[in-house]
Amino acid sequence: MKYIITVFLFVLWSCAPSPSKKLDQKPNIIFVMSDDHTSQAWGIYGGVLADYAVNKNIKRLAAEGMVLNNAFCTNSICVPSRAAILTGQYSHKNQVYTLNDALDPDRQNVAQLLQKSGYQTALVGKWHLKDKPSGFDFFNVLPGQGRYHNPKLKNNDNWEYGNSGGEVYRGFSSDVIMDESLKWLEGRDQEKPFMLMTHFKATHEPFDYPERFNDLFENDTLPEPVSLMDFDPKQSGRSFEGQILEILAERWTKASEEDRDRYPGLPFDTKGLNREQIRKKTYQKFVKDFLRCAAAIDDNIGKMLDYLDANHLTENTIIIYTADQGYFLGEHGMFDKRMFLEESARMPFVIRYPKEIPAGKRTDDIVLNIDFPSLLLDYANVAQPETFQGKSFRKNLILETPEDWRDKMYYRYYAHALKRPAHLGIRTERHKLIFYYGLSLGMNGTYTDQATPPAWEFYDLELDPAELKNQYENPAYKTIIQQLKKELVELREQYGDAQTDGVELKKVIQEYW
Repeated sequence: MKYIITVFLFVLWSCAPSPSKKLDQKPNIIFVMSDDHTSQAWGIYGGVLADYAVNKNIKRLAAEGMVLNNAFCTNSICVPSRAAILTGQYSHKNQVYTLNDALDPDRQNVAQLLQKSGYQTALVGKWHLKDKPSGFDFFNVLPGQGRYHNPKLKNNDNWEYGNSGGEVYRGFSSDVIMDESLKWLEGRDQEKPFMLMTHFKATHEPFDYPERFNDLFENDTLPEPVSLMDFDPKQSGRSFEGQILEILAERWTKASEEDRDRYPGLPFDTKGLNREQIRKKTYQKFVKDFLRCAAAIDDNIGKMLDYLDANHLTENTIIIYTADQGYFLGEHGMFDKRMFLEESARMPFVIRYPKEIPAGKRTDDIVLNIDFPSLLLDYANVAQPETFQGKSFRKNLILETPEDWRDKMYYRYYAHALKRPAHLGIRTERHKLIFYYGLSLGMNGTYTDQATPPAWEFYDLELDPAELKNQYENPAYKTIIQQLKKELVELREQYGDAQTDGVELKKVIQEYW
């Protein structure tokens, strides 16, 4: 009997996975991204809307993982930011500068590299990079922006370029995208690690929401940002007007008159109201719609977390939730993004990986969207190619920030418009310097060929975190500004952007630097 028991235990021991095999097991990766779901609406970054955000599942991720306080995009607009996240490159390297550009399928990206290393790869939801996705074993994506209700999704079998092709799926887009993501997870090869990208259309304009949130905030008056009544950029020293909230009011009014259903919650009008009342009324509708739209994202993040728990995948799965950039929610009287001001350039980001990342922690390290693919490759034990310009922040996530980690970042926006000029800039832990060079440079996707006057803005983010006053002309900051200009030149050289300057831009820089 002792012999039989000994043999039985030996067989059990020999059949069990070895410790080394468990250690070598590659983690699964789930990268969830929304469109424009700015940090002010997450409820875990503070702000006037913190008590109103529907964020049970975002808060759960934050409590069980790590929150990045200072993640930024390198070009705050949807298509370029998405390209940077896939390629690990600035716009001047991956050639995706504006909304009109497409990502070349032959350009090396993180999905291709993970796929070659043995990962199953999938993409569900918003793609927005125009050309056919590459590096994914499976994709089912919205054509263009897609629609909120009964969206079309197109896969490899029914792919057509532009808004053609695809199949209609009944329901609200965020629900459909998550349901299709979970369907892929259910049917995957369970012997291989996976990388799934789930990309919501929400919270992009027109900020629509499912019927279950129709009455959310119905009786509430939401608090306003301190700069909501910023009507005159000259008062703050800003160099541009931007996308002011009244543009939204005009769109809603026109849609109401034409009986169009693009926007929820119509009709809308501003008859008999003064400019302060118009802005306040517009703000209330805008932000309520935005938060209702975002509530559907949180619902669906919960579905994903429940699925991982139910299928014993939680421990060995890295899950990230982020947005492709920030968004103005009435700050400076604006909506939309594009600019290098904090609300626009900041990317909210939370990551959970129970095996390695401590729970309930935050880091203030400056992380960029070009770093995201480097991190994923690091976790997958795949070498980073020389073409990638970012760095893995894996050590930062266990609170072991490398000594040579960046203390400054470079930003550039190309889609020049009269009220949102093309610009570039530098941000450190405390200061920000922006140069509005104001040229279209003949690029596809700019809004005018008319130049705007070159201008500088400087902010002390410790004393003025809301960027309420441009301090560029303040003599107290002269030495700091000179140093930042020097460092900005160095960053442009380091990333190879200075080498792309044409005669027109060189002339403006020489004259106004």
